[in-house]
Amino acid sequence: MKSPSFRIIVLMIGFFPVIKNQAGAETTKPNIVIMLADDMGYGDAGCYGHPLIRTSRIDKLASEGMRLTSFVTGCWCVPSRTQLMTGRYMPRVKFNGSTGSDGKGGLPDSELTLAEGLKEAGYATHMVGKWHLGYKEKRFLPVNQGFDTWFGLPYSNDYMKPWVQTEEPLGLYRGEEMVEHPFDQDTLTTRYTKEAVSLIEKSSASEPFFLYIAHAMPHLPLAVSDERRGKSAGGFYGDVIEEVDWSVGEVLNALEKKGISENTIVVFVSDNGPWIDMPPRMLQNGNETWHAGSSGLLRGSKGTTYEGGPRVPAMIRWPAKIKRGQVKPDLVGMPDIYRTILGVGGAKLPDLKLDGYDLTDFLSGKTKASPRPEYFYFRNGLEAVRSGDWKLRTTTGKPELFNLVTDPSERLNRAPELPEKVSELRLLMENLAKETKTRISGD
Repeated sequence: MKSPSFRIIVLMIGFFPVIKNQAGAETTKPNIVIMLADDMGYGDAGCYGHPLIRTSRIDKLASEGMRLTSFVTGCWCVPSRTQLMTGRYMPRVKFNGSTGSDGKGGLPDSELTLAEGLKEAGYATHMVGKWHLGYKEKRFLPVNQGFDTWFGLPYSNDYMKPWVQTEEPLGLYRGEEMVEHPFDQDTLTTRYTKEAVSLIEKSSASEPFFLYIAHAMPHLPLAVSDERRGKSAGGFYGDVIEEVDWSVGEVLNALEKKGISENTIVVFVSDNGPWIDMPPRMLQNGNETWHAGSSGLLRGSKGTTYEGGPRVPAMIRWPAKIKRGQVKPDLVGMPDIYRTILGVGGAKLPDLKLDGYDLTDFLSGKTKASPRPEYFYFRNGLEAVRSGDWKLRTTTGKPELFNLVTDPSERLNRAPELPEKVSELRLLMENLAKETKTRISGD
C-alpha cells in the first residue's frame, strides 16, 4: 500500500504535462505567462522606489523570484514588442510599413514569433491585449502569428481622434474580427484580466500553455475602472498603476487556484519608460502633463535612449527553478526573454540571427552572471551601446560616455578623459551598424 505522501507526489507529476524533448527524453514543460505593461516607468512600482503608489502584488511577485534592475528594451512600443516576439532588434525585421492606425506593415512570414515557436513545441497559445505588430492584412494578426486566441486592440489606445488624425476605427478584436466599436477604455484592464483568468481556468492539464497579457495601461489616455478611481495616493496615474497591480494579483491567484504556480514561469515587464515628454498632440481632451509615470533616478523617458526610455521594471518568477528573493543588477534585454522561453519550452530556434541570450542557467543559479555582454539602443538610427558598466551615446555629434554603476542618472560625461573606452564602444556600434545596415546617429 502506497503512503499518502507517495500518492500526492504521483498526482503532482501527473498534473503537469509530460512531453518528450528532441532527444526523446521525457520532460515537464512549464506554463508561461508574460504580462507586459505599456509605458510603465522604472520608478512606478513600490519595489522600484515609488513612495506613494501601492503595488503589493507586483512587489510580492518580485520577492518570489528574481527582480532585475538593469533590464532594457526598445525605447518605444513597436521595437520592444518586436524584441519580445522575434528575439531580434527591430532593424533586422522587415515590416515594410508602420503598424499603427492606417499602417500597412506587419511581421513578415520569415520571422518565427514566440507564439509560433511554442505552438510547434506543443503549447496552447493565447494573447490578451495590445498587439501593435501589424493589422491591415489578416496574416499580420496574432491568430495568424502563432496564437490560438486573441482578444484585444491592434495597436495603442491613443490611435483615434483627437490624438491621432485617423478615420480608422479603434476597436476590440476577437480572433480576426473587430467585435466591438466603440468601447469603454475604463473597463479595459478589468476585461483583459477576466479574459486571462478564464483562459487559465480552462487550461488543460495535458497541454502546457503560453499566455501573453499586453495591457493598454498606463499608456495615454489613462483609463481606470470606477472601482479603483480616486483610490490611490499617487493620483489618477496611481489609480491606473494600482489597477494593473490588481490585475497581476488576479492572474497569480488564478494560477494558484489551478494548482500550477510551481511550474509556471511568470514574467512582468514594461515595454518602455514613461511618456514624460509627450508630444503636443496628446495634451488635449483631458490628458495632462502629470498623467505620466516616473523614471525614478534615471535620466530620460519614452522615446529617448537615455536609460529612462529603455530601462524598465522587470521580474521573473518560476518557483520550480528560480530561488526567491533575488535582486540582480546584471544587464538583461528583452530579446533574452524570447531566447530563454523558446529554450525552456523545448522549441526549435529559427535559422535567423538572434539578439537574445539564454538566461536559463542565470535564472536557476548555475551561473552567477547574465550571459548578455552588451545591448544596443536604436531610435533615430543606432544611438547607443552598453557594454558592462559603460554606455556610449552618439546622438549629439559628440560622444557621451557614462558609467552606469557609479552614475546611473547619466549626469557625468566621461568621454573626454577616457578616449580609449570611447573607441572600444564605438567599434562595437560600427560593427553592428554594418551588420544591420543602420546608420550611427550623430554621424
